[in-house]
Amino acid sequence: MVRDGYIYGLSLLAVAGLVVWATGRWAWSIVPLLLAAFFLWFFRDPPRTVPSGPGLIVSPGDGLVTETVSISTPQGPRQRISIFLSVFDVHVNRSPIGGVIKAVRYKKGQYLNAMNPDSAEHNERNVVTVSGGGIEITFKQIAGLLARRIVFNLKEGDSVERGQRVGLIKFGSRVDVLLPSEAVLRVKVGQRVKGGLSVLAAMPDGGSQ
Repeated sequence: MVRDGYIYGLSLLAVAGLVVWATGRWAWSIVPLLLAAFFLWFFRDPPRTVPSGPGLIVSPGDGLVTETVSISTPQGPRQRISIFLSVFDVHVNRSPIGGVIKAVRYKKGQYLNAMNPDSAEHNERNVVTVSGGGIEITFKQIAGLLARRIVFNLKEGDSVERGQRVGLIKFGSRVDVLLPSEAVLRVKVGQRVKGGLSVLAAMPDGGSQ
């Protein structure tokens, strides 16, 4: 479980205890007890078996694939996969590939619904670029309508393994992944994926990971 789950959950359990102590009525503690159970469940962090093999790009988060599209960027053509994380999904984020963190760019912004395509450019977001095995991947942690905090635990220059935990987005949110144009997609719109476990794409030459 993510540390935040213990903070929220235990705090609400303490509130429930204080309510019972002050009023003598167990019924009044139901709301904080239910909230405590929700936070302990929401901040779960289940173990994942990360796929091995050269050139694989795994999902940075759990959720629903809402878009796969080719786009133009200043660095050339790329493919973008968008994944929507509902409040019911695991919100721990993982690195799509192994390598070195080349850039981390946090940007303040709005809190549009994460299903809205405009959220990728207007919402609060953290843009991370990882380079390794001849591949460079950029992924965005994008805050949603309910999300109010993006957590990223690494910094530029840090080494990271494929599927390694790197942070989380609290409550409903979205992650976008920018892939090389030549990457072969292994997911489609409407498919559900799991962070660190589901393969989003593979490089045709296998890379050197």
